[in-house]
Amino acid sequence: MSDVLYAVYGASGCGRGIMPLAREQLSRQGVSLDDLVFIDDGEIRRVVNGQRVLSYADFVAVPATERRVVLAIADSVVRERLAARCAADGVLPWAVAAANVVVMDDVRLGEGAVLSPFVTLTANIRIGRHFHANLYSYVEHDCVIGDFVTFAPGVRCNGNVVIEDLAYIGAGALIKQGKPGQPLVIGRGAVVGMGAVVTKSVPAGATVVGNPARILKKE
Repeated sequence: MSDVLYAVYGASGCGRGIMPLAREQLSRQGVSLDDLVFIDDGEIRRVVNGQRVLSYADFVAVPATERRVVLAIADSVVRERLAARCAADGVLPWAVAAANVVVMDDVRLGEGAVLSPFVTLTANIRIGRHFHANLYSYVEHDCVIGDFVTFAPGVRCNGNVVIEDLAYIGAGALIKQGKPGQPLVIGRGAVVGMGAVVTKSVPAGATVVGNPARILKKE
C-alpha cells in the first residue's frame, strides 16, 4: 500500500502540460513517480506520456493511506464539479507549481492551485481555491481572485483588480489597473476573450472581447 497516491485529473492538453510540473515537484520531495498517475475516464490508453492512466473509480480503489489530486481541467465549471466529487470521496486537493514561479510578499493562495512556468504573483494578493495560472501569466499587487478562476497563457492582471469565482481570462488578455478602494471587477463566471484589453469592470456572466474590451452581443 502506498502512503500517498498522487494524480493529475485529466490527460488532455492541460493535464499533459501539468504532469511534468507534478513530476518535478514530487522528485524534489523524494516521492517515487510510481505513485503518480493520470485520472481520465475517457482515455483508452493505459499510459500517457510515461504515466499510468486510471479511471476515477480505479483511482479511489487503489490501496493508499491518502489520495491527492490536482485538477487539470481548464473549464472552471467542470473543475468546480470535480472538486466537489473528490471532496465527497475524501480525495484531497494538491497544488502544483513550477520551480521558477515567483511569489513575492503577502500572497495567500487557496488549495489546489496550478502555477505554470514563469508565473509571477507580486504583493498583497488573495487567491481562492483551484486557481489556474498558465504560462507567463502574472498577478500584480492588491488583487483578489475568487475560486475556480482560470488564466490562459500570458494573462496580465494589474493591481487593484477583483476577479470573482469561475471567471475565465483568455490568452494574452490585459486587465487594466484599478484604484485603491475602487477596483476593476471581473464578475462571476465572466469570460475575457483572447487578447482583450479590459479597461472597465465586466458584469457577471458576460463575455468581452477586443481592444478596448466590449461585451459580445448575441445575435
